[in-house]
Amino acid sequence: MPWWALRARARQRVRTWWHDRLPLRDTQALTQRNVYIMPTRAGWMLAATLLVLLIASINYQLNLGYLLTFLLAGCAAAGMVVSHNTLRGLTLQLQPPQPLFAGGLATVDVKLINARKTPRYAIGVALLDHDAWSWADVPAGGQSTVQVSFQPARRGLHPVPTLRAETRFPLGTFRVWTVWRPAAQVLVYPQPEPTPPPLPPGEPRAGAGVAGNARSTGEFDGVRAYQRGDPMKLVVWKKFAKSGELVSRDTQHMQRQELWLDFARAGTLDVEARLSRLTAWVLAADALDLDFGLRLPGVEIEPASGSAHRLRCLEALATC
Repeated sequence: MPWWALRARARQRVRTWWHDRLPLRDTQALTQRNVYIMPTRAGWMLAATLLVLLIASINYQLNLGYLLTFLLAGCAAAGMVVSHNTLRGLTLQLQPPQPLFAGGLATVDVKLINARKTPRYAIGVALLDHDAWSWADVPAGGQSTVQVSFQPARRGLHPVPTLRAETRFPLGTFRVWTVWRPAAQVLVYPQPEPTPPPLPPGEPRAGAGVAGNARSTGEFDGVRAYQRGDPMKLVVWKKFAKSGELVSRDTQHMQRQELWLDFARAGTLDVEARLSRLTAWVLAADALDLDFGLRLPGVEIEPASGSAHRLRCLEALATC
């Protein structure tokens, strides 16, 4: 193996060991213990230029050369202190990430909190090993919010990737940064099937008798066309807002049958395709404001309706 490959491998191992030792926390206070500083390429070039100026001034006894050399060196030293103080003392706070469907971009909000009486400029936040920076200036005694995005690979619970915050203010000759491992996780729901089949037929309720079996072979919709005199509370306003169709809940049908979204009845597909179909059915049933239950391997959620029930079902589908 070439020497440069061995060096890269050793650096990666040391870096992984170092990052694994970092604590998991959603709020990070930046102190001298976790803020690092190194010259940038421009800083190294400035150092080489100052060395050349110093040697030339010594050889030719140039008083103005000495003046320029030490003036630039003083500016660089002052810039180093200002750059380090720009990041040190800042507090990074991760806002709870919102769930999303597979294939989408997870966006997390990072709040930059400044307790000092002086503003901080040009603070950048990005994923580790990515250059998609989000920049912000933080006012004195105030806070700013930046957004960082990443794409989870699949459904389930995913940890927020390691983040880094950086600044090169004011001269760009020093890079000051920190590495941060958030403890939060992002919940990723299965991606809904684009064109799912109709909702499965309802199952007869216990004690419904033959009347409950009369419509067990048809599609379960739980709604009927609006009739004059129907109470307003039975109108499915979600469907009206979406398609303009005015329908009412079929209370007699819903008393005889109940809708179950069953993993075993989601077709002869693989596991992920079945979960994708069930996700689409959950969204469709919720859009119709129907009571529905969910059956998954080892999990059974009783029929209910509402946003809390929808989120509970989607979470079960994501973590199944």
